[in-house]
Amino acid sequence: MAASASPVIHPSRIINRWAQLVAGIIAMMAIANLQYAWTLFTKPMQTHLHVTLTAIQGIFSLFIILETWLVPFEGYLVDRIGPRLMLGVGAILVGMSWIFAGQAESLRSLYFWYCLGGVGAGIVYGGTIGNALKWFPDHRGLCVGLTAGAYGIGTALTVSPIANMIKTSGYQHTLVVWGIIQGVVVLMMALFLARPPVEWTPPNWVEKEAKIKQHVRTSNVDMTPWQMLRQPSFYIIYLMMTMLSFGGLVVTAQLNPMAVSYHVDKVVVAFGMTALVMAITVDRYLNGLTRPFWGWVSDYIGRENTMFIAFTLEAIAVFALLQLISRPVWFIALSGLCFFAWGEIFSLFPSITGDLFGKTWATTNYGIVYTAKGMGALFAGVGAAWLFEKTGSWTKVFWAMIACDLIAAFLALFWLKPVAARTVQQANDAVPAVDIRQPIRARGVA
Repeated sequence: MAASASPVIHPSRIINRWAQLVAGIIAMMAIANLQYAWTLFTKPMQTHLHVTLTAIQGIFSLFIILETWLVPFEGYLVDRIGPRLMLGVGAILVGMSWIFAGQAESLRSLYFWYCLGGVGAGIVYGGTIGNALKWFPDHRGLCVGLTAGAYGIGTALTVSPIANMIKTSGYQHTLVVWGIIQGVVVLMMALFLARPPVEWTPPNWVEKEAKIKQHVRTSNVDMTPWQMLRQPSFYIIYLMMTMLSFGGLVVTAQLNPMAVSYHVDKVVVAFGMTALVMAITVDRYLNGLTRPFWGWVSDYIGRENTMFIAFTLEAIAVFALLQLISRPVWFIALSGLCFFAWGEIFSLFPSITGDLFGKTWATTNYGIVYTAKGMGALFAGVGAAWLFEKTGSWTKVFWAMIACDLIAAFLALFWLKPVAARTVQQANDAVPAVDIRQPIRARGVA
């Protein structure tokens, strides 16, 4: 692989990087419903199609798999031709997905159309995150966190109107209306995006880079995906993200069924909202705010230290939720804390990927790491629903989440931290300064 020698769009026509950041944030908010509003549709879909919860949650698992596992290929195209065209394609797929899923009258048709949205969402997600990684090496944790946070917080603004529309007009009409809205918004935001010119750096980058390296290990080498795949640190990162993705996606996909199981789904708590709708609203806000917050923290205390703190907090939150889930107020508060301690993986993992493996192939490289979310979805959707239907309880699922959180926390501090340090040291010793247009071939960097 070799990077293009010149950008697709002439530098004089490239929009200010902060304006691009805002456009990426809005695009991410527009696709958030595909994943985070899913739990509102599970029961209506199950009733309408007369199928089991496991069958319906299979859609969610396949959606996440397609959203994540195709991102390396999609990210490669973004790195080669830029984000504008690719996000335009993603916008069309996202819109078509909900519009035609709203007209599906069979489980097979619903699978096809809803999961098509996973392909579109993956393009938008990978493209906007990659663009933030490339444009903001001086504020990587914060700006990637803001972009990823938009995916978490986007549904908070729409969960109540979507829930009301499902109640008054049915889930199919809701999918069609919101499919049109979401597709149009992403398409408009795509027009603002462009990749940086070759060898671009932020203003005063030399001074900024020296300051950043006081807290965060960063490599001078831009690794291709093949070179990244030969680094031990990549596999530790991938394993940790898989484990953390499982826990968060369980709560994302199964919050509605959990609320029904513990009889808090119809309890009205405030402002005419049930505990379930209030929990989803609070969860989405915290899931969005956590990403820039922890990303900002990691810019100052390091990625691995931040991971240890956040992952441990997630384990505590899940344990507390298991004890108090049948109480509506605690159900809202603790599910929110779970999301606050979980959502940061979508700022910390792309940031550490950019730190260790460089920015030239950042979209492709993080796209590969992002497939770990698909691995977690295999267990979070169908697996968790199957275990619940077999045991009649969510207890074992909760304990699996706690175990994953604690294992990942200690891996971050005692395994990833020293391995990442070696990766950066070997890369910097081998190639102190690299022409990003050429693949690297030097001692210590495969």
